[in-house]
Amino acid sequence: MNGLHIDTRLGRLHVRVTGTGPPVVLWHSMFVDSSSWDRVVPMLAADRTLYLVDAPSCGSRDPLRAATDISGCADAAVDLLEEMQRRWGIGSVDWVGNAWGGHVGMEVAARRPDLIASLVAISAPTHPIDTALRRKVRMLLPLYRLIGPRGPVRSAIEETIFTDHARAHDPEAVQLLRDALGRAGRRATILAIETAILNRTDLNWAAQALMCPTLFVTTDDRGEWTPEEARAVVATMTDAREATVRGARVIPALEQPEQVAEVVHQFWSTRADLRRARS
Repeated sequence: MNGLHIDTRLGRLHVRVTGTGPPVVLWHSMFVDSSSWDRVVPMLAADRTLYLVDAPSCGSRDPLRAATDISGCADAAVDLLEEMQRRWGIGSVDWVGNAWGGHVGMEVAARRPDLIASLVAISAPTHPIDTALRRKVRMLLPLYRLIGPRGPVRSAIEETIFTDHARAHDPEAVQLLRDALGRAGRRATILAIETAILNRTDLNWAAQALMCPTLFVTTDDRGEWTPEEARAVVATMTDAREATVRGARVIPALEQPEQVAEVVHQFWSTRADLRRARS
């Protein structure tokens, strides 16, 4: 797997490249980095070229200098995609994003439909965070600044990300999260939390503007974004559908990689069948 840095207006983003076939950009969730896709990489890279992005202040990227928001991250993603076009002659890409990555993908696809051919938004609510979650996050930030991802702070993050079953029986997934938190650094993580969580705004406007085929992947254990809520949004969109992954909370690519690979492949296959039928 090759790694490189690409300059954007939010600093350099680190990108790992693997696989063969049409291009797919993967942007991860909060609290992890591109390694959170590693369990699905073997299943997706067999017939796709994967560009796995470390988002600002995560993994091997440059840290944010100040908090921004989803629109600011979408600007950086546009820089990334345009540079990919210049370097490798890549046209539009298939975008797969989890939570933060799903939100960024929605805004990019809404603003620049020439850059994204299809969108998979995993565990990515279109509404802003609610008051209770905002209060919880704001209460944790001073403690995170003081002690980092340890003790009650780490426990709160793990309980947010993983189901009870995964925390008890999947130590590899839990360790992957802990390793990613350790790589990021305290200040970098706080700025990312402000950017991707506290500054997350309503993205229903973006969902309504999407013209590319879109798949919302929900889980059965994330109360903030239920399958029913996603289906209600899908019903108002031009070309969208919903698929539910069972036994997962926020990052199903970690907890249920086989299910995630299956629903993504099925979505891509359906698109290919439709193109052939129209040709």
